[in-house]
Amino acid sequence: MLLSEIIDLLACEVFVADGEAADFVIEYGCASDLMSDVQALSRTGAVLLTGLVNVQTVQTAFVAEFRAIVLVRGKKPDAGVIALAKEKKIPLVGTPYSMYEACGILYMKGLRSTMEYVPTMSSRNQTGENG
Repeated sequence: MLLSEIIDLLACEVFVADGEAADFVIEYGCASDLMSDVQALSRTGAVLLTGLVNVQTVQTAFVAEFRAIVLVRGKKPDAGVIALAKEKKIPLVGTPYSMYEACGILYMKGLRSTMEYVPTMSSRNQTGENG
């Protein structure tokens, strides 16, 4: 999925993005407000959806090699966050959708999770496992 598609699907406001950012290929999605979870569950080529709007979010996304950050619930970054995202060349956009809604929209359009498949109770019961 292209970043431009994510921007359109989630009705995003663009805070930081150069001319090439719209063509970034996004392979996975990760959503969390806990940066320790983001680091543990990250994959190169992912988009980070979060409600945490601070420089630590940008730093974590940079270290974990995320392709872009989507701020949820209409949150707006301050000048320091925008400056760091520009410096690190990480596209930064915001959506009015909640994290739950944004994830659902992207999942329904085929964006995969950074997490490996975790079987649900119903799938375990179908295979004869009683968990």
